Amino acid sequence: MSENRVKIVYLGIGSNLGDRRVNIEKAKSELQCSKIKILKSSSIFETESWPDKNKPKFINIVIKVKTFLSAYELLKICNLIEKNLGRVRSKKNDPRTCDIDILDYDQQIFSSKNKGLILPHQSLNRRNFVLLPLFEIDKSWKHPKSKINIAKLINALSIKDLRSIKQI
Repeated sequence: MSENRVKIVYLGIGSNLGDRRVNIEKAKSELQCSKIKILKSSSIFETESWPDKNKPKFINIVIKVKTFLSAYELLKICNLIEKNLGRVRSKKNDPRTCDIDILDYDQQIFSSKNKGLILPHQSLNRRNFVLLPLFEIDKSWKHPKSKINIAKLINALSIKDLRSIKQI
């Protein structure tokens, strides 16, 4: 995974604490300062916090980037940016200032739970806040593992999931 060639990567960025839009813009800026070129950025989508809807709402985007970084180098940078923006890792699904997920790393399939890296992201095909922004920036994208195209993945979402997200 560390070949010295450019990789096309899709990242999901979310926030539900503080100035959510500023957090996402700062994350994008820090990514660009780290040998990562943003090619496309989706609109902002808002969803209820999950699993506790009483917590602050999330806003999310998906960006398409190119980089020479290995998947592990990219993961380290994403984690560092989250920390720099005030993310504190406590309980799973707790509110956070910034969350950056590697959704698709150059269509590669890889799993190393002990190193915290599973590619493609294991939940991306079930998340409205990933699929809808991803569709907005790349209508021809296909899931690396299943090879199912993005439109079919969106059609497989429940009506509730489709109605619970809004573009802002």
